Amino acid sequence: MARKLAFINYKGGVGKTSLIVNVAACLVQKGKRVLLCDLDTQSNSSIWLLRIERWNRLNMEKRGSVYSILEPGEDRIKDLIVKDVIRDNQGNVQLPGLDLLPTTFNLIDIENEFAINPQNPHYLIFNEQIREVEKDYDFIVFDCPPNILNASQLAIFSADELYVPANPDALSLIGFTLMIEKVLLFYRRSAGFRTPEIGNFARVAGVVFNSIKANVDIGVPKMRMQLRMNQFKKQRLVSNEAKIYNTTIRDATIVRRAVTLGLPVCLIESREANDGVGQDYHDLADEILAHNVNALVPAAASS
Repeated sequence: MARKLAFINYKGGVGKTSLIVNVAACLVQKGKRVLLCDLDTQSNSSIWLLRIERWNRLNMEKRGSVYSILEPGEDRIKDLIVKDVIRDNQGNVQLPGLDLLPTTFNLIDIENEFAINPQNPHYLIFNEQIREVEKDYDFIVFDCPPNILNASQLAIFSADELYVPANPDALSLIGFTLMIEKVLLFYRRSAGFRTPEIGNFARVAGVVFNSIKANVDIGVPKMRMQLRMNQFKKQRLVSNEAKIYNTTIRDATIVRRAVTLGLPVCLIESREANDGVGQDYHDLADEILAHNVNALVPAAASS
């Protein structure tokens, strides 16, 4: 079955979307089948990978994106997935094996307009349909907004592992702390819907320092983040397997150019000179592959 990874931090602007798109692409280049689920109401992953013309058509149709499984509720995830999403202007596949569950701006309606059935909440509907397709993938990765509101809950309920992108600043540390508190609160509220088929709550797999500018020393921020993680481990709020990943992702202009081109960095670096960030993404993908620990339930989640 697929490993299901959610990328989330309570702090925005940490480069989450660039991290998830490029790591997903590297996993595909390593022979893995990957489904990227865009659950961020800003739709950045979908706009990037579909490119603006294809995404605009989807956005105007008001159907065919993830919100369609909830409202009007007549679509299913298996029918919404865009296979081999990265294509050139002639429609030729550029990266076989990377699929997308797209979102559009109408996903924002899940926060206020959608009437949640307390007996069959939105995250349970999503989980049922994700389980229909997970056999087709090695990895399912979720791009989440910087909160634990309804859209993020779709991913958090279904994920096995939580990855926290961070910058070397105090706000990332605060965001990590707040995220843990809110995730555990959601676990308690949703515990009654979990079944053996769904599996355990997602564990925090670790923190990834991302978009690090040249000549910035991240030693002290990493130490502070590690101290906070150690505190959470002692309090049994995260599993003992959680870690600060050794790989740090550098800030680089090629990442911003990749967005403009609608391509991941790994498909550009063979065409243009790159400044090393492509290798960073590959190294992180290797670390994620190696850090394959069964999902564990944080003790506090069941208390």
